Amino acid sequence: MINKCLFPAAGYGTRFLPATKAVPKEMLPVLTKPLLQYGVEEALLAGISNMAIITGRGKRAIEDHFDNAFELESQLIETSKEHLLKEIKEIIASSTFTYVRQNKMLGLGDAILTGKPLIGNEPFAVILADDLCDYSDKGIIANMVKIYKKYKCPIIAIEEVPIEKTQKYGVISGKILEENSDLYEVMDMVEKPSPEKAPSNMAIIGRYILTPDIFDILKTIKPDSNGEIQLTDALRVQARNKKVIAYKFKGTRFDCGTVKGYLDASNYFAKKISL
Repeated sequence: MINKCLFPAAGYGTRFLPATKAVPKEMLPVLTKPLLQYGVEEALLAGISNMAIITGRGKRAIEDHFDNAFELESQLIETSKEHLLKEIKEIIASSTFTYVRQNKMLGLGDAILTGKPLIGNEPFAVILADDLCDYSDKGIIANMVKIYKKYKCPIIAIEEVPIEKTQKYGVISGKILEENSDLYEVMDMVEKPSPEKAPSNMAIIGRYILTPDIFDILKTIKPDSNGEIQLTDALRVQARNKKVIAYKFKGTRFDCGTVKGYLDASNYFAKKISL
């Protein structure tokens, strides 16, 4: 039912300069895999094989990574290092990759809208590669797909954060949808509220299941004070007009859009390997 996953990957990654001057932020490695590959693997675990990627100028390395490298493969064939390419070759064989460029960086909402030609008129998943998550089952998106199949409405992933950090996130207010569950019916949401104005400490993280009507709503959303179109504002419209469900993520998440979060993720996964 969910056949496509959209990956917004057009940002400049200015927090990681000068490293991201020539290398896309999404291609920065956590151990031996780039951030974007972790997201693609999560989508595949959910049974999604069509990867729609929003890129920008200077992002050619993304396309090259998810493509065959005949020269490299010929050098490694029948050597002790041949197995090192096995994982990415399996991903390439299992997936279809499509790309479109976001010409200007005008916010996450604009990035989603840019992806409309790749998505068409069907529900779809969204993964923000910056949010690197560790999980014990088939992953956040797989769980969200199951929830979508039951409720047939937009699903957003949330996580409790310290109240003093709400200004970094979209924050929801909601009510428990099912007793003893991790699901909330969203009543309202606010983009990056100050702690004193935050409706809760439940923050939206970079996993979504969206319905195609989001595209028409995004066209009506006015830019914020920074000139950006916020996805949160469009989801707020949907929450008022129909049901939007928030799924409380269980697991460990790292904000790899920050240097500290990126280093924490690298240390965390390195320790897992060493155990």
